[in-house]
Amino acid sequence: MIGRQRGQVLAFFAIVLPIILLPIAAYAVDAAFVSTRAAWLQEATAQAAEAAAQQVDVAALRSRSVLTIDLSTARGVATQAMAELEPGASVESVVAVGTLVTVTTREVVTLPFNFVPVGAVQLNARASARLVSGYDNPSSRLPLPTSTF
Repeated sequence: MIGRQRGQVLAFFAIVLPIILLPIAAYAVDAAFVSTRAAWLQEATAQAAEAAAQQVDVAALRSRSVLTIDLSTARGVATQAMAELEPGASVESVVAVGTLVTVTTREVVTLPFNFVPVGAVQLNARASARLVSGYDNPSSRLPLPTSTF
């Protein structure tokens, strides 16, 4: 009796390994991949929002001394920044209210192992940035109001 039971553990692992453990490993790889891509998308969106927030409306500043964002330029800068940082992502919206810019992006990511029934996942990210009065970007040609003592 003892001699017949020795091979049962080997047969058990031969069945359990492909049925249970390999799908769990594939799911873990898919989840880690999606999590990494989501973090990269969020970082790229934040950098695009910061770049868009630096687009001052020069006409409003000169005529009314009001610091606001030039929305059309901000859209172009955010789109260009996303194209450079995350080529697979798209800019859904760029909204500017006063000195606050909010950029919303989207990216469809194909799963490497395609373990779940869906083959791709849609990731969304949103980031905001604010242009603060008194900040002077070294490359800026726009004189911002400063006080001297």
